[in-house]
Amino acid sequence: METEKIWKEFSNSLLKFILSKVKNPTVADDILQEVFIKIHLQKETLQKKDRLKSWIFTICNNTINDYFRKHTLATTNELKEAADTSKNENHDAKDCLLPLILNLPKHYKEALLLSELKGWKQQAVADQLKISLPAAKSRILRGREALKKGFIACCDYTLDEHGHLIGEHKDKADCKVCSS
Repeated sequence: METEKIWKEFSNSLLKFILSKVKNPTVADDILQEVFIKIHLQKETLQKKDRLKSWIFTICNNTINDYFRKHTLATTNELKEAADTSKNENHDAKDCLLPLILNLPKHYKEALLLSELKGWKQQAVADQLKISLPAAKSRILRGREALKKGFIACCDYTLDEHGHLIGEHKDKADCKVCSS
């Protein structure tokens, strides 16, 4: 089994699969190259040659998941650093958003980082977290509810008759999240 033959047979379908997940052609090309490096290095470990396609797509899916895991972690760390190094005197609700999200339970935090800060669709969040779409929707909804409670506790916001946050944001010195 030659890597070149595998490339000719599967590269186009793998690229389409990767693009359906990452939506960025440059990143998709990089992931495809990484997938084929793994295939080339591990092709001798495949015991059942009739399962080549599923083996290749498993490698591809795992590589995509690794990319998102690294990217999500890097984005979270960048956001933390930006929040820590921000010396902006103007303090608004956006300054409290990241600390409030980071204080949520892990399953809500992951869902909100992907959906709210990265702007992913709920199906993409479900795929990334390897959960069903209803579970992803539930985590996002419950995470948003927890954020509302965080803003109420932190900044003394209240809810209007429609359930929307209302109120005036406090100064940084009076904020329970940003002043600590």
